[in-house]
Amino acid sequence: MKPFRKNVAIAIDGGGIRGVIVTRALSILEQQLGRSVHDLFRLSAGTSTGSIISAGIGADLSAERMYQLYVELGNTIFRKTLRSQLWLITKYRYPHGPLEAALKQAIGDKVMADFWSASPTTDVVIPVFDLVDNRSRFIKPYKPEYAHWPVTKAVLASSSVPTYFPAVEDRYVDGGVGSYANPCYYAAYEAKYCLNWDPAETTLISLGTGHFPTGMAPGQANKMWAWEWLDPILGAFLQSSDMQQVHLVSTLFEGLDFRRFQVEMRENIGMDEPSKMPQMIAYGDELGRKILNDEVEAPPDFRKLRIPGA
Repeated sequence: MKPFRKNVAIAIDGGGIRGVIVTRALSILEQQLGRSVHDLFRLSAGTSTGSIISAGIGADLSAERMYQLYVELGNTIFRKTLRSQLWLITKYRYPHGPLEAALKQAIGDKVMADFWSASPTTDVVIPVFDLVDNRSRFIKPYKPEYAHWPVTKAVLASSSVPTYFPAVEDRYVDGGVGSYANPCYYAAYEAKYCLNWDPAETTLISLGTGHFPTGMAPGQANKMWAWEWLDPILGAFLQSSDMQQVHLVSTLFEGLDFRRFQVEMRENIGMDEPSKMPQMIAYGDELGRKILNDEVEAPPDFRKLRIPGA
């Protein structure tokens, strides 16, 4: 693994319970370096489950501790009930209570400003989507309007995937509803333009939570019922957004040491499937090995796309 530069940042995708993959990989990185993730990363940006891990980094939780919490609490947070089975006729599948209790136990009553006043300072950026103003918001510790937000509120908002959890304060939902399910572009922007880090002195680690091919078989599309389009449309949106974010960082931030790591899953693991914990742990081991061996994901080359008629 190449040495990290003077300034080190991390960006973590959304993915629900698949945060196990990232925390497992980061615990492997901790063991290799002999340093905690809190000591390593001075900028941490994360969406949805990535916001949980980013907040944990800012709160000085080790990756190993976060990994154990994911393993221990997955079945509690995503407990299968009549509501979760009949979610099409209810407003959401899971209540906030178990996740909120777990966050408060792990992080306490911290507010966002506490990250900025700590020593060393950690910039924790949490994207959420505001349904009332119809725009993405970036919850940061140094912005006056967000400084006194409880960390649990910011994380719950960023993690509130529509249909899975209720909206926070009836307006804030998962930051991935906008363009930031993969927040690597915003992390690069934050580092260069808000923290004034020189890209030539900066390493940005971007971690995915597992990719599963979502393509259809030939002739399948016109056989699908209306409700069967939900998963392929969501998958197409997330994959396209992910590619866009990686492409933007790779092309617009010259000199930045940008390392994107992702694992290809051999089966589809939903964001609320803790029953597949053994598979996710194995993918976490794979992601950890990729980080240590610098096996970065190749950025998409949009120059190779052919435009009809061009």
